[in-house]
Amino acid sequence: MSLVRNKIFQMVRSEILSCELMPGMELREADLAKRYGVSKSPVRDAMQKLEFEGLVEIEPRRGHRVRPISVKDAEDILDLRIILDTGVVKRIVEIASADDLSSLDRYRTADMSSKEVFAKYNRQFHTALATLSGNLRLAEECRRVMEFYGRLCIVSLSSIGSGPFDQPLADHVQIIDALQARNASKAAKLVRAHIDTSRAQIMRGLQSRPIVG
Repeated sequence: MSLVRNKIFQMVRSEILSCELMPGMELREADLAKRYGVSKSPVRDAMQKLEFEGLVEIEPRRGHRVRPISVKDAEDILDLRIILDTGVVKRIVEIASADDLSSLDRYRTADMSSKEVFAKYNRQFHTALATLSGNLRLAEECRRVMEFYGRLCIVSLSSIGSGPFDQPLADHVQIIDALQARNASKAAKLVRAHIDTSRAQIMRGLQSRPIVG
């Protein structure tokens, strides 16, 4: 992939994941080419790759649009998070060094001034856990799922302010405690409960959104 094509792909992908390009939004190649100051060719290439990733879909006789988030999509993402994250914490207990486990202390506190700032902290925390698993493919898949999860949260929980973040942070602290105690079963149980709490909040928000597919 050329530098220009990769740049356009990454820019469009980033704007979809951040919901600057909202689910259901029509994507016209000519408009995007003008927006990014390129020809239609790299935009068309980006659409194909984003369609493969499940972020864009073909709209008959109209071109492309950002793929809406369905309740089924949300359930699948959350189920996958449980599978991956419970596997991650079990691996950490098995292979992480004492220094690795101590490094998690930095995630015991977080800036909760806005949902965007907390979302960044949340991604960093779960990405750090995935990295400590020592499995590069598992870590990469966790990173990708967290990107899709972040988009899901923006869409479903856009009206939430800073108040609800106290509980997720407390969950993270408990998970860190369990990992540092090398208690794999407790850590996995806490991770599942953490994601299930998110599931309840996300589903309430998602079902009320008009852009749900």
